[in-house]
Amino acid sequence: MTQQFHSTIHEDGVAEVVIDRPPVNALNSAGWHGLAAEIAALGEKPEVRVIVIRGEGRGFCAGVDIKELNADQSLIISVNAGNYATFKAVHLNKVPVIAAVHGFVLGGGIGICGAADIVVASECASFGLPEVDRGAMGGAAHLSRMFGTQKVRYLFFTGEMISATEAHRLNAIERVVPKEQLRDTAMDIARKIAAKSPAMIRIAKEALNGIEDGNLEDKYRWEQGFTLQAYMSKDSAETRKAFVEKRDAKF
Repeated sequence: MTQQFHSTIHEDGVAEVVIDRPPVNALNSAGWHGLAAEIAALGEKPEVRVIVIRGEGRGFCAGVDIKELNADQSLIISVNAGNYATFKAVHLNKVPVIAAVHGFVLGGGIGICGAADIVVASECASFGLPEVDRGAMGGAAHLSRMFGTQKVRYLFFTGEMISATEAHRLNAIERVVPKEQLRDTAMDIARKIAAKSPAMIRIAKEALNGIEDGNLEDKYRWEQGFTLQAYMSKDSAETRKAFVEKRDAKF
């Protein structure tokens, strides 16, 4: 596959994963599977103490490649599996994962943030789940790790975006900084964690995951079942076709 991300392990134990697939960092099926494998593998390396995930270009991540799905609807099975594996690799990683986001954070980008341990955002960042407008489901389980129940439903039903400033006000993210300070801020937090006992941090990560209410992966898998149901409807096909043709969908 064409490389859609790259990673670096720094000497201080911080691993940096950078999503880089112009123009909007929307990963295709192969990209999601590759990203999942990379994140999971990094967490298994003894020299890695913290992982920072960020994006290049106009925004952090626009989710899945709708053009690919519009061209081959059957790929939804593989895309679902790749999304599931990526978010699980973040959430259940053996080390803390920090998401450093800017610009648009959509769909799969929300999944990464909702699965992460800490989210740092630039002032220009905005969050959203346009799944209904793309004829799909999924992501609300991860959005629920950031926002309260009714805010999640409002965002999911309307497809509206929420700014980094408002997300911070609602305690959904850790910090909001100018874009030029985003990477440095995330790396500073990562280094602070990396300087601690790696054994204690790995124990803490497992312990904190264990005290969460419910099972994030099971909840997301439940949602994904409805994505398959949605994809069987003519409305779902119309949303993808309209998106590719850059027009309003007609129902």
